[in-house]
Amino acid sequence: MEYIFTRNINYYETDRMGVVHHSNYIRYLEEARCEWLKSMDMPFDELEKNGITVPVLGVNIIYKMHVTFGDIISIRPFVKEYTGVRMTVGYEVINAKTKETVIIAETKHCFTDLSLKPINLKKHKKEYSEKLEKMNKQNNTN
Repeated sequence: MEYIFTRNINYYETDRMGVVHHSNYIRYLEEARCEWLKSMDMPFDELEKNGITVPVLGVNIIYKMHVTFGDIISIRPFVKEYTGVRMTVGYEVINAKTKETVIIAETKHCFTDLSLKPINLKKHKKEYSEKLEKMNKQNNTN
């Protein structure tokens, strides 16, 4: 299941040059990731009710093109790698009007219990793990 998150760029997110400040892209990725997980019936509040947290271990971003106030971006998150204990989410971010690639990014995560002890999602919450495994297989066969 492909998911696309669409977002308007706000004036306050731009810098003195009128372009989105580079640090804001990390927020955009998180917004997209949260909505994407919600679309899979895995919202963060439900994960936490089930004793699961998903901390970020790393972020990699390649900036290709800038966007400015009034632009609309589309973000496609996808499972790039999944082991049960760790997950890498890839992102393609494009300018919705021009179709130009804005950034290519990935975030690395692990799954922990509420005390931040690593857990294996395959054992802890099998139905969530099966969804992520399925998405990982779909993405890696395309």
